[in-house]
Amino acid sequence: MATADTPNSQADAPKTEQPVQPNKETPEATATPEATATPEATATPEATATPEATATPEATATPEATATPEATANEGEESDETNASVAVAEKPDSEMTMADLLEEFLPSKILRRGEIIDGRVMSRKPEGMLVDIGYKSEGFVPTKEMRSLPPEVLEELKVGDEIIAYVVNPEGNEGSSILSVDRARGEQGWRILEKAMDNNETCNGVITGANRGGAVVESEGVQGFVPLSQLIGPARELYVPGGEPPKEGFIGMAVEFKIIELNRRRNRAIFSERAALQAWKQVQKSRLVEELTEGEIRKGRVAGISNFGAFVDLGGADGLIHISELSWEPVKSPDEIVTVGEEIDVFVLRVDRENLKIALSLRRLQPEPWDEIESKFSIGQTVTGTVTKLANFGAFARIDRGIEGLIHISELSQQVIKHPKDVVNEGDELELKIIRIEPERRRLGLSLKQIVDGSDAEVPETPKPSEEISDGFGDIFEDNE
Repeated sequence: MATADTPNSQADAPKTEQPVQPNKETPEATATPEATATPEATATPEATATPEATATPEATATPEATATPEATANEGEESDETNASVAVAEKPDSEMTMADLLEEFLPSKILRRGEIIDGRVMSRKPEGMLVDIGYKSEGFVPTKEMRSLPPEVLEELKVGDEIIAYVVNPEGNEGSSILSVDRARGEQGWRILEKAMDNNETCNGVITGANRGGAVVESEGVQGFVPLSQLIGPARELYVPGGEPPKEGFIGMAVEFKIIELNRRRNRAIFSERAALQAWKQVQKSRLVEELTEGEIRKGRVAGISNFGAFVDLGGADGLIHISELSWEPVKSPDEIVTVGEEIDVFVLRVDRENLKIALSLRRLQPEPWDEIESKFSIGQTVTGTVTKLANFGAFARIDRGIEGLIHISELSQQVIKHPKDVVNEGDELELKIIRIEPERRRLGLSLKQIVDGSDAEVPETPKPSEEISDGFGDIFEDNE
């Protein structure tokens, strides 16, 4: 034990007394955090034994000099976190466990029933197919859930090929998720059809069956129904009503349709082949009206006949030949001139691009009869005519294709008559004499009484009609035009 006489104790004594005085006079020396926080300073017996050092108000009152619990705790946490991060960063790959690898590379998303997922074939067995779906456990597709795949597709399916599957059970008995290829195709098909319906697009399908109301069509793995009223073309021709088996070629026929109704919850899909054709024709018609020019000649096929004319398909779009444009002669019914399916040349009469309407003509392809009348007929010539119409002022008679003339009431008989029916009837064939030709006004004057009185008499020039006759001609031709 060292005493006061020991040189070491004498050397240490002034060192312990010297710092005490400055603590009283110099607050800065005691206010320094390092002086109080340093473990060596608190552990020195001399420093704790000195009354002045403990009694100094500045040393105890200064917050910085006191080591608070929060400060020491925070410093401990920060140092622990720093040390831990350094330890993780410096952890070599060889020391990483399987749990670390799974946590790093496998997704944290939970697999749910009803999802459509992508996978790769890992192996194939008689009872099913093992699929890598990118989760902790593999997926398994039973054989009964792959029936929609054609045999040739199943044979070509090999390890590594991508497939789309529907999650039937996220966690099976052995840990693998149970998947279905059949349901995936159906679910994906519903999504494709919904998108097509939203975008008003046309879809393709195959007829798989028939019933009393129409045809059953499969498209994108979804079975839909085409009502008989919406079935057209070859499919309609091969369909047999009454629930009897359809004709050969009906099953398996490809059809193009639009979606009328789609209800996934009720498993209901209604298709229309007619709507698809109309949409296609509308597009073709828009294109065609931009290409057509009035006065040109086009080839077409008679697509339909109505009371007022005939429809001609010009290559995806229909034009109308009005009954008055079928022939220069009067036509009672269009089927007298054309038949459905007949290939004909038509004259483009008018094109309405705003309303997408095309007016066609058949008679304009032939010379207009009135343009040739002077080369075929002359004044004073005797011709055969058929009475076509009776009026109060006379009778009309057709002497050639597209050429009709008027037999004024004064030219029907020498006697005064009240009505033409007193002398002639519609359909009568008469020998008539031409007494007047006006090609520019499309008018022809005929006489019956001059044939009766003297058919051999020459008519040197056209007689000037009386005022009454002239008025009659004007009225009747204006009515006829």
